[in-house]
Amino acid sequence: MTTLVFGHKSPDTDSTGSPIVWAWYLNEVKGEAAKPALLGEPNTEAAFMLSHWGLEKPEIISDVAEGAPVVIVDTNNPAELPASINAADITAIIDHHKLVGGLETKGPIDITVRPLACTATIMVDLMGDDAAKMPEAIKGAALTCILSDTLEFRSPTTTAHDKAVAEKLAADLGVDISEFASKMFAAKSDVSAFSDAELIRMDSKEYAVEGTKFRVSVLETTAPEIPLDRKASLMESFKTVAAEDGIDEVLLFVVDIIKEEATLLVPNDLVKTVAEKSFGATVSGDTVVLPGIMSRKKQIIPNLKL
Repeated sequence: MTTLVFGHKSPDTDSTGSPIVWAWYLNEVKGEAAKPALLGEPNTEAAFMLSHWGLEKPEIISDVAEGAPVVIVDTNNPAELPASINAADITAIIDHHKLVGGLETKGPIDITVRPLACTATIMVDLMGDDAAKMPEAIKGAALTCILSDTLEFRSPTTTAHDKAVAEKLAADLGVDISEFASKMFAAKSDVSAFSDAELIRMDSKEYAVEGTKFRVSVLETTAPEIPLDRKASLMESFKTVAAEDGIDEVLLFVVDIIKEEATLLVPNDLVKTVAEKSFGATVSGDTVVLPGIMSRKKQIIPNLKL
């Protein structure tokens, strides 16, 4: 049977590119039939990656069949995976997030979870000398994933190893990192075609704080004025998204990649309380700027308080 390789729902660049990278490795190096898949439409930066490197968009799937062999990458959270994930035959997990729990396997499996900024970095490491065999497009996908997850090394999740792997890939490809990252971020910032609800869900994770369920959404951009100009309609859409997704509140952080700060939209007293208790902020309007806040994984989620 062909192994499906996929990441989380609302696929970002890492959850789009890393399945492609690992499926290539399983097919071409390990001799195991595999194909990448997506759990939704890729975001604009991920779409840029596919186009730039001439990669085919993986098939979008809504669920997995019972007993189907799968490799899970860039997540280990059942809430971010297909409903029938525990009925599938999970053969491996490759991730860089904290362990959540809830996944069930048919037997012992290979699990690699490392404190690095990007799943693709881990994959390059796992390949060892075989990484040199990656064709240009696969190296390009890996590079794009690392630059995306590290925000071109600005994110506090960045490690020296992530940077070293990215610089080696860029050198192999003859790519100027700064120039290429600018193109990536320009693509990520072009959100004009998306509805408010799509923007809110585009890069988001569900997280509960003291029994209150939040959708923690992040928009990383070099043009923060674009989403912030829509703040009134975005905040109005929070209610609709919350009702449809069965959560209590949306937290939307607009991350300015250049200024290295986040702006949190504050539609009500609950979010005001979160901003003040979590980040020591003083809130006087419907937005608050949080200097230095760049990473949901390292700076936002761990600090959320009510």
